[in-house]
Amino acid sequence: MMFRRSLHRCLPLVAACFAIFALTAPAPAGEKDGEAIRPENKIELLGGENLDGLYTWLKDTQYEDPKNVFRVTDGMLHITGDGLGAVITKNAYRDYHLVLEFKWGQRTWGARKERTKDSGLLIHSVGPDGGYNGTWMTSIEVQIIEGGVGDFIMVAGKDKAGEAIPMSLTAEVGRDRDGEVIWKEGGNRETFNLENRKRINWFGRDPDWKDVLGFRGKNDIESPDGQWTRLDVIADGGHIEVFVNGKKVNEAFDAIPRQGKIQLQAELAEVYFRRWELWPVGKGPKIEGPEAGK
Repeated sequence: MMFRRSLHRCLPLVAACFAIFALTAPAPAGEKDGEAIRPENKIELLGGENLDGLYTWLKDTQYEDPKNVFRVTDGMLHITGDGLGAVITKNAYRDYHLVLEFKWGQRTWGARKERTKDSGLLIHSVGPDGGYNGTWMTSIEVQIIEGGVGDFIMVAGKDKAGEAIPMSLTAEVGRDRDGEVIWKEGGNRETFNLENRKRINWFGRDPDWKDVLGFRGKNDIESPDGQWTRLDVIADGGHIEVFVNGKKVNEAFDAIPRQGKIQLQAELAEVYFRRWELWPVGKGPKIEGPEAGK
């Protein structure tokens, strides 16, 4: 009887502890149906003053950012690039029209000092932070790199038990001069997964692409270095469409996973983001180039 009365008195304290935990615990990774948010109105992922609604991860220091790699500068998200990691949404999302505007800074670091400036938009991010090589969550990458903006990459990682998280993308593709997979609207549909994982290049990627600083291909659609580029990604169920400066450059079907958090990479190059927002599918802004003078 005494035990029951003591337990009864403790219940409010236990409930309060659970409430605090619910407010501070990481948001679900979106691995199961029902956990991800489907936008009903415009969602601003950049608050303009701070990183509210986001958190950061670095391979070397995890949730700590001693070098201030991720910061807000003049209302923009500024990633200095001095490290490997990402800024990550606390919430998982699904079925959205994502609008992102970015431009490169001047600095590059470490092993990529003389290499192409590199970052990435990682959608449908699931599993633990750092699940891929201790660096990024398992995700589908919409590549942001000089000469390769809009390529698809499967960032394959493991769950907390150390098991590989299933991944798959289907696309209409062909092969370029060197046999690399390239998106070709109306081409043969091929499915890529963990067993035959391939990068799916955007349709105009230069076959002579080289990993050298400042590379620009003859058909590149992203804006020249230092100018703003707009990236639109429409993720509708398993269907993903990618547009660069208003032009469709890549498309995939039957994506697995098809929902999750969203990451912006730090990958040893300085980059700025001035626009990062989600809209309901079919209700987003006109797909076009970046707004001049914004």
